[in-house]
Amino acid sequence: MKFKNRIGKYELGRTLGEGKFAKVKLAIDVETGQSYAVKILDKEKVFRCKIVNHIKREICTLKLIKHPNVVRLYEILASKKKIYIVLEFVTGGDLLDKIIEASNGELHENVARKYFQQLIDAVGYCHSRGVYHRDLKPENVLLDANGNVKVSDFGLSALPQQFRADGLLHTTCGSPNYIAPEVIANRGYDGATADLWSCGVILFVLLTGWLPFEDRNIVVLYQKIFKGDFKCPNWLSSGARKLIKRILDPNLKTRITIPEIIENAWFKQGYSPAELMEEDTNLIDINAAFTNVEEHLLTEGTGPVPMNAFQLIAMSVSLDLSGLFEEEDAAQRKTSILSMFPAKEIIERTEETTRNMGFEVQKKKGKLMLRQRDPKSRENGHLSVAVEVFEVTPCLHVVELRKCCGDRDLYKELCRELSSNLSSDDLSSPKVKFDDDNTVWRTEGALPVVNNC
Repeated sequence: MKFKNRIGKYELGRTLGEGKFAKVKLAIDVETGQSYAVKILDKEKVFRCKIVNHIKREICTLKLIKHPNVVRLYEILASKKKIYIVLEFVTGGDLLDKIIEASNGELHENVARKYFQQLIDAVGYCHSRGVYHRDLKPENVLLDANGNVKVSDFGLSALPQQFRADGLLHTTCGSPNYIAPEVIANRGYDGATADLWSCGVILFVLLTGWLPFEDRNIVVLYQKIFKGDFKCPNWLSSGARKLIKRILDPNLKTRITIPEIIENAWFKQGYSPAELMEEDTNLIDINAAFTNVEEHLLTEGTGPVPMNAFQLIAMSVSLDLSGLFEEEDAAQRKTSILSMFPAKEIIERTEETTRNMGFEVQKKKGKLMLRQRDPKSRENGHLSVAVEVFEVTPCLHVVELRKCCGDRDLYKELCRELSSNLSSDDLSSPKVKFDDDNTVWRTEGALPVVNNC
């Protein structure tokens, strides 16, 4: 096979798929020979078309999910113009392909049950991590070479911080034939029960070869979904028919839940729960700098600025960022500190700590500007530092310190004091570290898994 391009240790080959905003190419790890799928996005187009949040959500979601029945994200790479998302290469097609290939449209009940068991395992795990897919359908359920399910395409997924104060999601999304009645109602919905409804539609399609709810008129289609108006063919087993009716129940109070499904007699036949992967905090590694990400994504305001996914990933402890700073002036060094305190408390602690150290504190354009009151004792002049708070999730913040000018030793002392005062008990004690040559500033300490806040 001939490859024309190489990104890091990956050689890119043929195009596997192409969409409006991205291409997916086959890639080979030149060190191991392992095949991967690389999703390639044009940075300029991503920013221009304002789909940063969409991409960010998908990356953050895949970063949270490590399950054998979910397509795995291995790492993120970047050049000046492109973003490369290295994903598991799945070769077995999708469930829709399998249904079409079936001689009479439906799959054997035992085969359909195996797929459904793995789908429920994957979806239940996602929900336990606070991730709701919101676009489950056969086209988004891939199969590997061994016929195992791999849930993909988390572009419409929701994370905990997207829930409103009422604890519900309010964005209407998904595919019409698979969408739950409560999503259509547009009064707020639980992501878990909505996903489960879609799983029920998938099970019906696997067993019968056709959709339970279908009509050319979208209004009539939605009326059928609201009423739960469908019929199971008599040739389906009694257990399968009963389970489908429990899942495709428009009444939220009586609709079956995933724990109840796992105890269902029909579902339990031949069921073997997935063996979960061990947590790997070093899964993601950035091998190239994201150029001008701050320019496009950071906004000024009085509250904490939302942090984009690329900045979050770049803070992985497995990443040595020294190569990014070697050509920068020492005065522009910056340090990041993780904190699980609320943003307001972070600001208060920062002000108290720095004033006690003899700094004047001013608030300017959403930042704290710190200026040493008495520079006479320092031969390098007064120290000036900008402090900004970024929100990763409602319960996890990053405090960024940028030294504008002044004494380096005092800056180190300031960073250590703030690191000590801003680190909460729930965080695994991030500590500021300086390289021996005093040219690289970074933070040590594991980045915690972001769960429900």
